[in-house]
Amino acid sequence: MSSPVLSWALPVALFLLALAMVMCLVRVLKGPSAQDRVLALDCMYLNAMLFMLVLGIYYGSTNYFEAAMLIALLGFASSTAMAKFLLRGEVIE
Repeated sequence: MSSPVLSWALPVALFLLALAMVMCLVRVLKGPSAQDRVLALDCMYLNAMLFMLVLGIYYGSTNYFEAAMLIALLGFASSTAMAKFLLRGEVIE
């Protein structure tokens, strides 16, 4: 990390993303309806993907970017399946 702004912005971003994930976890555990829980899980996977991207920038490693792409793909597929299940009651027709 050569930039002085980047040296303090990345840890702050990591902390805020971790805080957002904890708040999403609270909504998943406490959510009044299934739709709230699905939306919180969707937000959690987005925050996890961004967390991995920021870690990749922080450590300068491309492995984190591959992990972020994997999280994005699996999160999208699971959110779509869960929304279809809540809408129709079945995933596979």
